[in-house]
Amino acid sequence: MKKLVLIILGFILGALAMYFYCVNNQSKDNMTETPTPSGIINPEEITTLTEAYNPRYDTVTKAFFRGVPDGDNRSSWYSLEDLRNYLTIAEKQANGLKYNMDGVRIYLGAKAATGKAPGYTTMLFVPTGTPMTSEGKILNLAPLQGGGGSRDIPGAKGLDMGGEGTPPGVNYPQ
Repeated sequence: MKKLVLIILGFILGALAMYFYCVNNQSKDNMTETPTPSGIINPEEITTLTEAYNPRYDTVTKAFFRGVPDGDNRSSWYSLEDLRNYLTIAEKQANGLKYNMDGVRIYLGAKAATGKAPGYTTMLFVPTGTPMTSEGKILNLAPLQGGGGSRDIPGAKGLDMGGEGTPPGVNYPQ
């Protein structure tokens, strides 16, 4: 009987210790900074990357935008509100399509031609994810598939209509 009381007391003390440990960790998590995502680059790296694009931009502009004073579009601007709202809508739609959304893929596209000029380049956001399964899995092997993330979610809506550069052909920084 004495051993049973000690075992029960041990369980109670263990549960209390675990409770206080978890509460303490949650309050620490709430006070920590947002983790830095991989891929953050400094302004010098941005300049290097955008300047490395110059030969491609010049080729496209010479081939398709002769006579257009500002050339093709080099950037696309989206408001924070639009991005946040889109991500919320895309996650809800992904759930409805039975997918776990885990990111977005950005595609280059082109608007319809207007007048004598071809349409400007635009950037399109498309949600990516993995199908929800009813089977339990111990390991999620989706990140090991490689190829730059998950697949596009079939039937999901994308985001376009970002603002163009000012003027469209201006390089970083604007």
